[in-house]
Amino acid sequence: MGEVVYRSTVKIEREQPPLRRAHIDVTGESVMFGIPGDIGVHYGFAGDHPATQHAGTIDYIIAAAGG
Repeated sequence: MGEVVYRSTVKIEREQPPLRRAHIDVTGESVMFGIPGDIGVHYGFAGDHPATQHAGTIDYIIAAAGG
């Protein structure tokens, strides 16, 4: 097995569940994760809940895979 060349370090902070903030150490940036649209409705969150105003984890996974 080869040596480790990169290790991702991310800290997740729960703000107002299910709203989460991911702190990415390598860039110093933070990203908000929520439960947008019909996903939020499915889990019983009204359209004005702060978590419905942010992209979900699946949105970021799809964007990363498409990049």
